[in-house]
Amino acid sequence: MKYALVTGGSRGIGKAISIKLAQQGLHVLINYRSAHDEAQKVMDYIIQEGGRAELLPFDVSSSQQVSEVLGGWMKNNNQHIDVLINNAGVTSDNLMVFMSDEEWNKVIATNQNSFFYVTRQVLEGMVINKFGRIVSIVSLSGQKGHPGQVNYSASKGAIIAASKSLAMEIGKKKITVNCVAPGFIKTDMIDGIDEKDWKRLIPLNRFGTAEEVAGVVGFLVSDDASYVTGETISVNGGMYS
Repeated sequence: MKYALVTGGSRGIGKAISIKLAQQGLHVLINYRSAHDEAQKVMDYIIQEGGRAELLPFDVSSSQQVSEVLGGWMKNNNQHIDVLINNAGVTSDNLMVFMSDEEWNKVIATNQNSFFYVTRQVLEGMVINKFGRIVSIVSLSGQKGHPGQVNYSASKGAIIAASKSLAMEIGKKKITVNCVAPGFIKTDMIDGIDEKDWKRLIPLNRFGTAEEVAGVVGFLVSDDASYVTGETISVNGGMYS
């Protein structure tokens, strides 16, 4: 039994990924910070469908919590994480000229710093066991930019660059490191955005689903993708390539 950790696994894309990985036979650790009820529903669904899952709440932006909770779970269970999905993320949109320190720091801490804290925590086990799959959910905004999202674009673009370097560091240990960059996906993160107004910019003429993102993640953690590393796969309906 391999163990997969999905950060921000209680809702939206994280929920779909948690379910997908459980369907692929992984024991899924569903991470969340405060959405306990939603996380519980995801875990209950996975177990009901014959999969294996458990909840692991901690704040991914806190180095101390990552060490104590995630590190503690690994030590207490004498297990390591085989598959890591860095999915947790927030937005705090504003034009840069009006952007506050708090808006900048919140997004960088949750999106970018968490990549470092969580990935560092699980790397040793992957290196020792000479196997690992690391997939980070980034964004179209981190590839081409988007007005009002300088902080968000900076955080996601940094993860893309860091993943390329990390892939080169640990490839010899049979650990792959990739990113998935969604475009407009129907989740609560894009509540308030009218699909009718935006779909004309999308060649496939619609928003995507969380399950379509999860399908790409499922491929990247499978044996079929064992020779794919350092890549960013776009799931954006053709908006940017």
